[in-house]
Amino acid sequence: MGRGDLTEAEWEQLRPFLPVSNGRCGRWRDHRQVIDGILHRVQTGVQWRDLPERFGPWKTVHERHRLWSADGTWERLLQQVQAAADAAGEIDWDISVDSTTVRAHQHAAGARRPAVGSRVKGGRGGRTPGRNRMADPARPPGGGGAGGEGLGRSRGGFTTKLHLSADGRCRPLSLIVTPGQRADCTQFNPVLEKIRVPKLGPGRPRKKPGSLAADKAYSNGPCRQYLRRRGIRHIIPEKTDSQAARLHKGAHGGRPPGFDEDRYKKRNTVERAINRLKQQRAVATRYDKRGYVYLGTATAAALVIWLRT
Repeated sequence: MGRGDLTEAEWEQLRPFLPVSNGRCGRWRDHRQVIDGILHRVQTGVQWRDLPERFGPWKTVHERHRLWSADGTWERLLQQVQAAADAAGEIDWDISVDSTTVRAHQHAAGARRPAVGSRVKGGRGGRTPGRNRMADPARPPGGGGAGGEGLGRSRGGFTTKLHLSADGRCRPLSLIVTPGQRADCTQFNPVLEKIRVPKLGPGRPRKKPGSLAADKAYSNGPCRQYLRRRGIRHIIPEKTDSQAARLHKGAHGGRPPGFDEDRYKKRNTVERAINRLKQQRAVATRYDKRGYVYLGTATAAALVIWLRT
């Protein structure tokens, strides 16, 4: 077993939830071998073509990662591991929310846009419909240029932004990818809505945290109203200009938002979760052209964090 490969205990956690057939003639290549290859690439950032031979054909490993990123397999595996941790009482539901900017490599640019209305002689499309359905499954939105693939321009240059929530033990609960210049507060609701930890037995999945901490980037009316509507206790410091405007209004400015300094100190858990994610080189620098594939890469890295902590 190579460094970074799945252990027997980790493999047994994932094995029951892996697909048993790819829907075509034949069977999947050994899942464990392919997953080890994917994790090797996530950890080292190596080009797919340069994967060691012990992982099998590099095209098989790359295609498996692309398919599982598109159909949500990585997210389902992450949710199942989270469900096992929640059933054992190992999730600290005092969560934190933040984002991090990821520099995009020049190889991340240039994703092909889907052909619209392309026809060939005879009135049929240029591809075989049956094979098309499996090779190109339903994907998350994308293909609309750099913005549609989560690529943008910020002070750091050609960048992507990774928005996430983390539990009190520095483990990512949910992940979202946007262009690098996107404001943090615009993704606050989607990040929280994406938290979904199923029950191992009957019952609804848990979506509501016990409490939430966030920095001043999320200190605005819509974010606070959303949290109040869901009944989530939150600690978000008030911006200096907002405080000055409130004081200027006098009695009509209302009361200042509550702030628990000791609880806010725990917000560093999301920063430490980001550090853990960025220990994986394919997450710290984006090499994937498609936004949903990079999200799958980050989700695979989060899955490893949950399996090994």
